[in-house]
Amino acid sequence: MINKELLKHNINTHFNWAVGHRRHLHQHPELSFEEYQTSAYIASVLDEIGIPYNIVAETGILAVIEGGEKGKSIGLRADIDALPIQEETNLPFASLKKGVMHACGHDIHTATLLYAAKILWATRSDIKGTIYLLFQPGEESFPGGASLVLSSGILNDKNIEAFAALHVSPEIDAGKVGLRPGMYMASGDEIHVEIKGKGGHAALPHTFDDTVLAASSVVVALQQVVARKGDARIPSVLSIGKFIANGATNIIPSSVKLEGTFRTMNEEWREKAHQHITQIIEQTCKAHNTTAIVDIRKGYPCLINNASITNKLRNCFIENIGQANTIDLDIRMTTEDFGFISNNYPSVFFRLGVGGVKESTGVLHNGGFIANEEALKTGALAMVLAAETLLEE
Repeated sequence: MINKELLKHNINTHFNWAVGHRRHLHQHPELSFEEYQTSAYIASVLDEIGIPYNIVAETGILAVIEGGEKGKSIGLRADIDALPIQEETNLPFASLKKGVMHACGHDIHTATLLYAAKILWATRSDIKGTIYLLFQPGEESFPGGASLVLSSGILNDKNIEAFAALHVSPEIDAGKVGLRPGMYMASGDEIHVEIKGKGGHAALPHTFDDTVLAASSVVVALQQVVARKGDARIPSVLSIGKFIANGATNIIPSSVKLEGTFRTMNEEWREKAHQHITQIIEQTCKAHNTTAIVDIRKGYPCLINNASITNKLRNCFIENIGQANTIDLDIRMTTEDFGFISNNYPSVFFRLGVGGVKESTGVLHNGGFIANEEALKTGALAMVLAAETLLEE
C-alpha cells in the first residue's frame, strides 16, 4: 500500500513539525472533558493539512482520510486529556497551567496521530480503504471519553472493521514498541462503602456498635473475594485504599467510610465478584450489629487485543521496526478506556517506548516524567503500519 522508503523519508522530513506540535500541546494541557483549546488546536492542524473532520463528545474530533480505492474502514485513536499534576521537569516547554500536566503522555499520543495523519494524507492516493482518526477526550476520567464517543452514534454508520491505539511506556526505550495478543489490561471498578452504627464513648464498648471494628473486619474479609471466591487462573486485584473513621482517642464514630478498587481480566467474573463484595460487606457488618451502604461504580472494561490483528501487526513491526525493537508485553492491572472500543471492535492496543531520558523519573502520572521525543518517529511509523495492517484484506 505504502512505499516504505517514501514513508521513512516523510517521517524524517516532518519530525521537527511533529515536535513543534507536541511541545505546544505539552505547554497547554487541559483536564478531561475540558479540552476545548486542545480540540481547537488539533482542528487547526487538520485544517492546515486539509483533512476533513467532525466534532464528537463536545471536545473530541473524528477526522477521515479517504483512500484512492474503496476498501475497508479502520480507526486510529489518540487520547488528548491531561492530569491534575504539577509539572516539575523544568523543561523550556513545561506546562503553563498550574497543577495540570501531560504526565501520561497524551500529548505524545496526539502529536503522533497528527504526524501519521500528515503522512497518510500525502499518500492517500495509494491507500485502499478509509482511515478514521479519533482524537478522543476524557480518557483519564469516568465515564471515559471512549464510552461517550460510542454512545454518540458517530461511528455507527462508518462500517469500521478494526481499531488501533498506542500508549507511551517510559519502561521501554525510545525506538521500541511492545504488543500482547489477548488479555492485556484489566477492568477497573470503584468500591465505596459507608458503615453505620450507634457510636459512643470508647471506654464503654458495651453501650455502642463498634463501626471501626466492623470496618476493619470488612477490609480483612474482602480478601477472600480474590483468594477464595475467584478462579486462581483469572488475574484479579482488590485493594482498599481509603479508611475514614473520624472519631477520636475516646470516641467511636457512628459512621466509617471505606473506598477501594476491584480489577480483573474477565467480565463474567467481574459481575460475580461485585455480588460477593456486596454480600461479604453486608454480612460482616450485620455480625457487628452495624449496617452498610455499598456502592460499586463500574469503570472501564477489560482491554482485550484481537489475537489475529495483534500477531499480524507484530510481524509487520518486526519487519519494519526490527526484531530487537519489537517486544512482548506482560498483562497490566491498570485500566484504559480503549477497553470500551476493544469490546466493540476487533482492536490492537500497543506500547510506544519513550524511555532513555536520564532526567526523567521514568514514571507515568508523575510531575517529573519526561518523554523522549525521538519516540515520535517510531510512533508515527507504527501508526502508519497499523493502518496498513488493519486495511489488509
